[in-house]
Amino acid sequence: MTFELTKEYVEHIQTAIDTQDDATLRTEMEELYPADISGILYELDTESARYLLTLLDKKVGAEILANLEEIDRREFLQSFTSGELAQYVDEMDSDDAVDLLNEQPIQTREEVIALLTDREQARFILDLLHYDEDVAGGLMQKELIKINLNLTVTQCVEEIRQQAENVENVYSVYVVDDTDKLVGRVSLKKIVLARKAAKIADIYEPDVIFVETYRPVQEVAEVMQRYDLEAVPVVNVQGRLLGQITIDDVVDVITEQAELDIQAITGITGDVEEEDDTIWKLVGARLPWLIAGAVGSLLAATVINTFNAQLSKIAALAAFIPIIGSTGGNVGIQTASLIVQSLAEKSGLSATVGQRLAKMVLVALINGLIIGSLAGSYCLLIGEPRLVPVVSLALLTVVLLASFMGTITPIVLNQFGINPAIASGPFITTVNDLIGIGVYFLIASLLLSI
Repeated sequence: MTFELTKEYVEHIQTAIDTQDDATLRTEMEELYPADISGILYELDTESARYLLTLLDKKVGAEILANLEEIDRREFLQSFTSGELAQYVDEMDSDDAVDLLNEQPIQTREEVIALLTDREQARFILDLLHYDEDVAGGLMQKELIKINLNLTVTQCVEEIRQQAENVENVYSVYVVDDTDKLVGRVSLKKIVLARKAAKIADIYEPDVIFVETYRPVQEVAEVMQRYDLEAVPVVNVQGRLLGQITIDDVVDVITEQAELDIQAITGITGDVEEEDDTIWKLVGARLPWLIAGAVGSLLAATVINTFNAQLSKIAALAAFIPIIGSTGGNVGIQTASLIVQSLAEKSGLSATVGQRLAKMVLVALINGLIIGSLAGSYCLLIGEPRLVPVVSLALLTVVLLASFMGTITPIVLNQFGINPAIASGPFITTVNDLIGIGVYFLIASLLLSI
């Protein structure tokens, strides 16, 4: 059953902590997953959270710490000594251990590594620390199972038993040569069904998908999504097997990228979170696009003011300004969002700019005709038949122009190496408002001769 964190439960845990009822706390925590306990720690003050964590098994505690958000974990661990941190780092997967240590001051990081009882873990951590976090090397873990292709099945099984002690989940058994170069993989099913005397060289699959240490994490995520992999091996430029990246780490990358894209689409610059970041950082992330939007609106007001004479003659024209602006903005955002999504799905068969524009014109033409007819019908309903051609043609034109802007802007930005997600935000909305209102009044001036 899924655990539900309630205010009453947190109060119950807090009472047990205040009274140092260790037996109750251990009993309660034994029934929960580490991820659920991490959620409880967020609701407690630092001292109480620390008390609860120290009651638990170090391996469970390591999983709990791995589940905490970076900002919260860094603040929480400030009260821990290097020796205490080392006890948890000893129990972590190497990739999680490196993430935690990279959040610590350099002195603390070096002290923790020196205090680790598992020296192989220390070596793994030192190997991973020099990789940037946004490449495959910074995402991989060193724990994996690798087998020399010259071993027999019997020897292979014994190797798996020994190596699996340090591997939490066995996704694949990788096959290497005498120089540790990755040559393939072998499934556990084949190992189980093969004759004991058979050699791994005779049963392994040489066709294995891998990534190099320098590959961006976004490429790693694309590879694992495309080939539906639970884990992918990581090699260096010589092809030597160095580690593996598992699906749980890739899910984190995909989630983080989606959050950044959503923020960019809505006009928020930088990686910010409402609960964790300061007021001024939140203001700085939102203000640039808000200013751009305000300037655009002021320019639109200037355009409207230019056509005061027309408005004074036919006041009903003002009633349709909101639909012109909102329709252009909505169409632009919809189109840009679809283009951004297609750009993210890299393929050698991707449509050309001309093909995208051709499809955009057809879709916009259909949408524009339907929306224009709807608005024209409304003009008749309110007794303004002379506005039917003006409003209908203006909406059709605005939909076409907004679709063009929503298509071409992300493509151009992508060509210049700029994140195209930012094109779907206030920029397109503001530009379409400005163009739409100008087009509307020009059409009104021409058709109504005012």
